[in-house]
Amino acid sequence: MSVFERYLSLWVAICIVLGVAAGHFFPGAFQALGAFEYAEVNLPMAVLIWLMIIPMLVRIDFLSLRKVGTYWRGIGVTLFVNWAVKPFSMALLGWLFIGWLFRPLLPEAQIESYIAGLIILAAAPCTAMVFVWSNLTRGEPHFTLSQVALNDAIMVVAFAPIVGLLLGLSAITVPWDTLLLSVGLYIVVPVVAAQLYRRWLLADGGIDAMNRALAVLQPISIASLLLTLIMLFGFQGEQIIAQPTVILLLAVPILIQVYLNSGLAYFLNRVSGEQHCVAGPSALIGASNFFELAVAAAISLFGFNSGAALATVVGVLVEVPVMLSVVWIVNRSQGWYERSAAVRQNTQTEAVQ
Repeated sequence: MSVFERYLSLWVAICIVLGVAAGHFFPGAFQALGAFEYAEVNLPMAVLIWLMIIPMLVRIDFLSLRKVGTYWRGIGVTLFVNWAVKPFSMALLGWLFIGWLFRPLLPEAQIESYIAGLIILAAAPCTAMVFVWSNLTRGEPHFTLSQVALNDAIMVVAFAPIVGLLLGLSAITVPWDTLLLSVGLYIVVPVVAAQLYRRWLLADGGIDAMNRALAVLQPISIASLLLTLIMLFGFQGEQIIAQPTVILLLAVPILIQVYLNSGLAYFLNRVSGEQHCVAGPSALIGASNFFELAVAAAISLFGFNSGAALATVVGVLVEVPVMLSVVWIVNRSQGWYERSAAVRQNTQTEAVQ
């Protein structure tokens, strides 16, 4: 890991401050950038995400995807956490903190809307950013790609029923254009572009050419992550400054949910005997959120200035710094994880003998 990558948390903190300050002092510039969107999907943001994840996708040999069944334990754990635990745990946390503990500190008219936004956020598993987290934990890329593709397919049919059930609504208007466009822009386009580029590099100069290209692309990937942060926090700079207390209170259940679900996924992978290179991205996928879809769904259901929309935006604000902390925990605990797996394997071998 380079010096720049080793201190990534510091650069992230600096970008958050720069983004908030830029959004506050130059709101017109960010409004102009925000206008470049279709179906609530910001196109400049999509370009940055391409630059962020294409270098990671270039490393993936799609012919090896047939081996992904090897990681069935990790896939099962991630699906369980994403769809059977995360939305329901967030509903409980939202009721506990926003509906009860913090209720006297929040505007009464927005309480139910805040809880709805938290539920919408938790019902949409992350897609594109997961490739970044997986790469930082040296995760198995074929597992990550397969898990993201599977989550996208499930999300098309499961997002509306789960949100409808938890919100108690008879019908949910899913922003299908946002969902499908987001999957296309953040998954399909970069995957196709990366594989075409990979084939061209290998045909032109073999593995050495690909390694040289990746050495150039990796800093671009990190720089794109930091620019994405500046844009995200710049878009919300005014809201952060205007409502700091509300944002801090909404962040509490989101933080607890991230650590709860990532810890549960990590633990279940360890219990099931899955490799660490799968357990790491499984924990991160299990905890992170598809914030583009969540924000669009909250706006379409409750309005741009609603508490639900603000709650999903808070999810965007805490996503990157919190997920970096989970990356740090996963990396620092690798020795413990693998020692425990080795002890369990030796015990099983002795039992068989």
